[in-house]
Amino acid sequence: MGMRIGLNAHLLSGRAGYRSAGIHGYISNLLRHLPMQAPADWGFQALVGAANSASFPGVSMARARMDTEQPWRRIVWEQALQPWQLRRFDLYHAMAFVAPLILTAPMVVTVYDLSFLRFPARLSAARRAYLRAMTALTCARARRVLAISQSTANDLTERLALPADKIDVTPLGYDKAAFRPLLEADIAHFRRKQNLPDRFWLFVGTLEPRKNLPALLQAYARLPRDARLPLILGGGIGWMAQDTFAAIERLNLGDSVKHAGFIPIADLPLWYNCAEAFLYPSVYEGFGLPVLEAMACGAPVITTEASSLPEVAGAAAMCLPPQDIERWTAALADLRRNGEWRERARLKGLERAKQFSWARTAELTLASYRKAAWRDLPLGESEKATRVESK
Repeated sequence: MGMRIGLNAHLLSGRAGYRSAGIHGYISNLLRHLPMQAPADWGFQALVGAANSASFPGVSMARARMDTEQPWRRIVWEQALQPWQLRRFDLYHAMAFVAPLILTAPMVVTVYDLSFLRFPARLSAARRAYLRAMTALTCARARRVLAISQSTANDLTERLALPADKIDVTPLGYDKAAFRPLLEADIAHFRRKQNLPDRFWLFVGTLEPRKNLPALLQAYARLPRDARLPLILGGGIGWMAQDTFAAIERLNLGDSVKHAGFIPIADLPLWYNCAEAFLYPSVYEGFGLPVLEAMACGAPVITTEASSLPEVAGAAAMCLPPQDIERWTAALADLRRNGEWRERARLKGLERAKQFSWARTAELTLASYRKAAWRDLPLGESEKATRVESK
């Protein structure tokens, strides 16, 4: 017996920028891989805004009558208008935190992180209150909750009091065709085009407090000048980014640290391939996709032991306490001079990255769908689902 599955994909972005990463990447890759992994008689329909022109093989697109790019428009559509579309589905997937209050179909919801609880000041009071209340209510009503890491799953049990057996961990994947070691000629061409030094360290991410860049800059500043490599910060300007620029000025690092601005997704593999190492000092991540992408490109990684990052890095990267400045300084000094460690980390990272894929994310998501629909399946179908889950 087939299932008709509706997926709220209103956060699927149709334009370049920070929204074309993160949640957009999760939604677009799931829409691409779910039909390939699902039984032939399952149907998928993505609910998107009026202006979204995206299409995916095996997924029908239901476009709203209004543009839902702006948050308030999206909320109006999701809560007041969208519910009338949902009666035809056997299962509804809220792909980002929140589902309609009026919903009769069985539901699963994806939660990426609880940064709106851990770092509440980064959001307006109204948005923070909405996310806090609606995420908790949606998770309580959902039959299954999908967390993108065990760290997020732990947060859900601790912060929202969800039972652990209601949560399915579905780690993210990456684009294996794009994020890989590239040809030396292509790397050299990009290095010349961007006027990059032969050796440099790279950070990629939005400039905001939880990325912990001032701590990295303190550690970097303690190195003797001849022991530093240039440090390039790639990423958009986020909440309180001025703290990072103030640290650069206060520590007299203007000649050594450069901000490259937002890096388009298409260019990211080239940046990772050009860098001698990737530094990611974050104190909190729902998953930490840049670490995975950097490893897949062969960049040695130093990151932190905070939240989900050790889950992604495994034993391939060096994981340090995020606020231990002395250990970060020592690690950076060793990173520069220890070519053997860089080569070992490069090889381990390439192997570690092979453990993650969007196909696997889709498989785990489909397993969660089966659990959510379990009580609505006839006995014969329930037995089939049990056999699938036991594989």
